[in-house]
Amino acid sequence: MTDAAINAAATTLPAIAKEETPFTRFRKAFVEDKVAVAGLVLFLIIVSLALLAPWITPQNPYDLRSVDIMDSRLPPGATMGEGFTSWLGTDGVGRDLYSGILYGLRISLMVGALSGIIAASVGMAVGLTAAYAGGRVETVLMRIVDLQLSLPAVLIALILVAALGKGVDKIIFALVVVQWAYYARTVRGTALVERRKEYVEAAQSLGLSNARVVFRHIMPNCLAPVIVIITVQTAHAIALEATLSFLGVGLPQTEPSLGVLIANGFQYMLSGKYWISVFPGLALLLTIVSINLMGDRIRDVLNPRLEK
Repeated sequence: MTDAAINAAATTLPAIAKEETPFTRFRKAFVEDKVAVAGLVLFLIIVSLALLAPWITPQNPYDLRSVDIMDSRLPPGATMGEGFTSWLGTDGVGRDLYSGILYGLRISLMVGALSGIIAASVGMAVGLTAAYAGGRVETVLMRIVDLQLSLPAVLIALILVAALGKGVDKIIFALVVVQWAYYARTVRGTALVERRKEYVEAAQSLGLSNARVVFRHIMPNCLAPVIVIITVQTAHAIALEATLSFLGVGLPQTEPSLGVLIANGFQYMLSGKYWISVFPGLALLLTIVSINLMGDRIRDVLNPRLEK
């Protein structure tokens, strides 16, 4: 190899090495917004505390043997009967609020994540099928979507939970029914654009099956708006679960979700026992705000036209 070829290769390799991947570009664009980074850090702290709850909390609020009614409504900083300090106080049944909040975050995050994943899967399947099949199939599916979106989400969730009963699985099912139509409408619009592109026609001309064309070629190009919706709907699902539990139709009293903890302290607000509702409410607020801050930045990065 001549010296000129070696020099040309030496100048070409750094350019290749510096070529950025889509993930690298996304990461750099995301960290430019300090508010979004703060939301991400806050969300990671919340998730870490929820995951480590069994090891960093002085009490298991699920274990009724560790709950003493004599410790009910203790103010923040009081010493409980078992000898440890309740830094956030206790609720009306004697549960340590710090422990209850961290265990409640586990339920809220699990409900939000599972309902979002399942709803996204169902909505994407419906949206892709409607866009690719067209005709009567598209008309029927989209009329169902329109009917779903025309009804208030809280009303549908209330009816379903009231009919099915209390429980985490019932809450997740109700939230999936409420959310799937948002994904279906968005994915159908994106898939209609992708369906008319040349790469889809090329795949069809090669004799590929409809399922492979849809899920191998069209679906990957529809994921960007779905990621944005997941962040928004996850925060909405967490808030809706807390609303249902606060109204008494969500989770039972034996499971200290954030909504249940807020409901337990509502009756004591006028008597000055503010901490029973305020601290779980702050935890719920911080969780939703952190997710929304990340979602806003993800939306701007994936769709630069929305960013000023």
